Amino acid sequence: MIKKRISLQITTLTFFVFFSLALLPYSSMGQQTPDNKNEQPWMLYPFKKQEKLFPILKSDSTSFFCPVTKKEVKWQETYVFNPAAIVKDGKVYLLFRGEDKIGKFGGTSRLGIAESSDGLHFTKHPKPIIFPDNDSNLEYENEGGCEDPRIVESEDGTYILTYTAFNGKLARLCVATSKDLFHWEKQGLAFGKTKNGDYSKLWSKSGSIICKKVNDKFIATKINGKYWMYWGETDIFLATSENLIDWQPVIKEEKIGKILSAYLGNGSYELHFDEPKYYFKAAVGIREGRFDSELVEPGPPALITKQGILFIYNASNSGSKGDKNLLPGEYTVGQVLFDIKDPSSIIRRCENYFLKAQKANETSGQMSNTAFVEAIVPFKGKWFIYYVMAEAGIGVATCDKILD
Repeated sequence: MIKKRISLQITTLTFFVFFSLALLPYSSMGQQTPDNKNEQPWMLYPFKKQEKLFPILKSDSTSFFCPVTKKEVKWQETYVFNPAAIVKDGKVYLLFRGEDKIGKFGGTSRLGIAESSDGLHFTKHPKPIIFPDNDSNLEYENEGGCEDPRIVESEDGTYILTYTAFNGKLARLCVATSKDLFHWEKQGLAFGKTKNGDYSKLWSKSGSIICKKVNDKFIATKINGKYWMYWGETDIFLATSENLIDWQPVIKEEKIGKILSAYLGNGSYELHFDEPKYYFKAAVGIREGRFDSELVEPGPPALITKQGILFIYNASNSGSKGDKNLLPGEYTVGQVLFDIKDPSSIIRRCENYFLKAQKANETSGQMSNTAFVEAIVPFKGKWFIYYVMAEAGIGVATCDKILD
């Protein structure tokens, strides 16, 4: 998660657009209350934390020659967190975020890789695999870095990674591809080609691609002839793609799409943290009085099951309109089930969170009282979920449930 927020500069044109949009009806499936019951057999639950192993990865002083600064840097000396996970050749691989102390924005982030034969005990490789470099992405990644990965496979065995590039001003959702998990090709901004590049100014992050389970693999799968992705950080939005690299946000209404296209074409405006909800169709929204009352954000890749599309999401609690049993701003983790034929249509949604920070070593860190999930894999007959606590460490929890 990116903790930095950029203040919005209001212009006369900004006022005009927001005034115009205020006159349009606002609705989304995420704001409705689906038919919830206490018994929810569709959920992947319960998970048992392997608390004695926390954290499963630790920061260290391993150095790396940074091609941008031309210096050796201890690229993971402060925190190791926010992993993606995938199974390959009988092992679990974590693609994790390592943070140094050098960047202006609390440290520069890079993505490293670790492997495990049992899903519990991991060995890190010494060098990062995705990092700010002297390439076409540098303007998006320097000096904040590369953050928050999520990973799936394509049908031809290519690994598709979504991650966030942060330059200290704007977060942008990016895509990278690999054949072996160690050598990656940056494909640029996920929305970079949309509207002739106008969406390159869009604050965007957290891309969860819909996939199906094939043995222990998560294979990206088309629905109605397109690949789908959940993304965003206020409400959770939708995007579609023909090739898993170039993505198109789903617009809420055609009228809004025309206004937005004309406005971004002006070249002087950037969509920031809380603005996409005015323009894009939401799949999951906030709920007053619940754990997910302040914001919602995608978790791991969404999974097609016989009952629907199972989607794990992260949520923040509102201090004024949220769950009084949680702290203001506390992050927990929930689940929702979508219609397999319509990724925007909610069938079921959990009544409450299923994972939260509890013990002292989970609640204290650079973002306290935060439970966050981006990684889940089926491995050796169980489900392994890799969670982040307080943006400071990675834990693991397992579930024995069979999920078709």
